[in-house]
Order: sequence, then C-alpha cells, then structure tokens
Amino acid sequence: MSFANLVVLLIALLHVYILVLEMFLWDTPKGMKAFNLTPEQAAQTKVLAANQGLYNGFLAAGLFWGLIQGDAAGGAFKVFFLLCVLVAGLYGAATANRRILFIQTVPALLGLVLLYLGV
Repeated sequence: MSFANLVVLLIALLHVYILVLEMFLWDTPKGMKAFNLTPEQAAQTKVLAANQGLYNGFLAAGLFWGLIQGDAAGGAFKVFFLLCVLVAGLYGAATANRRILFIQTVPALLGLVLLYLGV
C-alpha cells in the first residue's frame, strides 16, 4: 500500500469514527465531550447530528470505494472525496470550530498532495 493510500485509509477511518460519534454517541458523555455539548444541547441537536454523521459516512464510503478500485480506477474517487472532506473541513472550521481545520482539512490536503506526488 502506498503512503498516499495509507493516508486515505486513515481519513476514511476517521470519518467512520465521526459517524459513530454523531449518529450513536452524540448524547453520551463521550459524544458530549467530543463536541463540547451540554446534555440539553445534545438532546436538542441529536437528529441534526445523526444526519451530519450520515454524511460523514458517505465521505468514508467514497474513500473506501476509491481504495478498493485500485490506483487507476480509484484515483478519481479518492481525489473527489478528499476534496469533499477538504471543503467540509473549511466550512466547519469557519462556522463551527477551528479544530475542524486540523482534524479534516489538513489531512485531506495532505492526502491530495500525496496522491498528486504518487507516493
């Protein structure tokens, strides 16, 4: 496995983890700590968070699909879904929490650079 594909895999796994946090653990102590929520905030936003988690799952699925297809066929999938992660990270950092820039945007940018370099 190339270093670029390893980074893509780690980003996909991160988005599976985010899916679990947002869809299933949102109103638990672990979810509330991860997103700095009070129990009241978690209860009020649980449905929205589950929807957001589903979208993170789609990002992960696209990255996994790109990895399964191999380098020739999967390259376009990996680039497209990494760009989606990058844009989502930029938007999240601008509107929700700056940490998202480092959690999503920077890894996606790294993955895109590594894919471009072919390493």
